[in-house]
Amino acid sequence: MRAPELSKASSSPPSLAQLYFGFAQIALSAFGGALPWARRILVEDKGWLDPDDFTDTLALCQFLPGPNVINLSIVVGSRFRGPVGALAAFAGLMGLPVIIAIGLGALYARYGGLPLLGQVFAALGAAAAGLVITTAAKMAAPILARRPWSAAPVIAAGFVMEALLRWPLPVVLAILAPVSIGLAWRLRA
Repeated sequence: MRAPELSKASSSPPSLAQLYFGFAQIALSAFGGALPWARRILVEDKGWLDPDDFTDTLALCQFLPGPNVINLSIVVGSRFRGPVGALAAFAGLMGLPVIIAIGLGALYARYGGLPLLGQVFAALGAAAAGLVITTAAKMAAPILARRPWSAAPVIAAGFVMEALLRWPLPVVLAILAPVSIGLAWRLRA
């Protein structure tokens, strides 16, 4: 993995406190769907990663066991401040949400049968879907800008296999990963 490149706005690596509070901001902004907010905060707001580095780091984190955004917090924290940075970023991402989840669980146990609550959850689901689509578009834009004729068919095939045909993700990855690697290898040669 390459060393992090900071944007012009951020000339020095973030401190442990900045890592903690940066990931706490992600967690509190995006409770239940952190990936769109992680990209916005890490790339656009803080400038700790450039768009390509975010995409590459997320790709690595998707292959590691565990939740992607937790893996992302550990990798980013570790890059800037080593094991202690990984712990600070992880604590920032998980600390307050765990407390909030316990409180919400207690409230749901008491009021979960109310019909209004089902409508609220349906609205939250629609908002979360919109955030995921927006993030996917932002992440695809630099890839499509560099090589639209090679990336677009792979993206389209992934969408068809996963969203329309509803193939299991491991099957889609087993098919498209070698195709993507082969295309990238051939285009660099």
